[in-house]
Amino acid sequence: MPYEVFYWPGIQGRGEFVRLALEEAGVRYRDAALLPPGKGGGAPAVVAVLAARGERPPFAPPVLRAGRRLIAQTPNILLFLGERHGLAPANEPGKLWTHQLQLTILDLYTEIFDTHHPLSDGYAYEEQKPAARRRTRYFRAERLPKFLGYFERVLKLNSAHAPWLTGARRTYADLSLAQVIAGLHYAFPKASARELRRRPRLRALHDAVFARPRIARYVASGRRYAFNNEDLFRYYPELDR
Repeated sequence: MPYEVFYWPGIQGRGEFVRLALEEAGVRYRDAALLPPGKGGGAPAVVAVLAARGERPPFAPPVLRAGRRLIAQTPNILLFLGERHGLAPANEPGKLWTHQLQLTILDLYTEIFDTHHPLSDGYAYEEQKPAARRRTRYFRAERLPKFLGYFERVLKLNSAHAPWLTGARRTYADLSLAQVIAGLHYAFPKASARELRRRPRLRALHDAVFARPRIARYVASGRRYAFNNEDLFRYYPELDR
């Protein structure tokens, strides 16, 4: 089944978790963000799919079109793809555990975004710098170590099947966690280096994911957007200590 992915052009955002899963699965998909508006891509394509008629409209991107279905919400899309393309365990406890880990990964992702936009994404970063500095101090001191410590512990519990989070095979949760670690390297190079120095299993997972042949080809293809300060991961030197 060929798929279509709809997400805002120019940034990785939450759409990148979906792209990484599709790339690792080796399935065909059309990425609307990479197409010009005149060929059914760009921001107009996202606006159009959000306005799609039907009983189950999506609220926000990313949106995956699978045949006649429109599937939204990143964990929901990954749950769908994981079951169909070998990116999740086959048994129900394993599926639920992988989904639970994905939800926790996206909790961390949201907290990373909130460091530079603690008041609202309706305000520019420059309008909320004092609040961002305060929020980020707490994030670096408390939240980042708590999340990374948790994932390191999960990896240790699954150490018989290193470097993966659950079972003997990689899942979409492994891909997503590696993406968050890559984003942390960009947004908080000093703080993330300090925290990851004490967490070798997380470093190994990141390296293993981006060494996967299909993922490595995708990264080298030019189709993957670079991290940038219009995205959810943003680098502001004054926030990185």
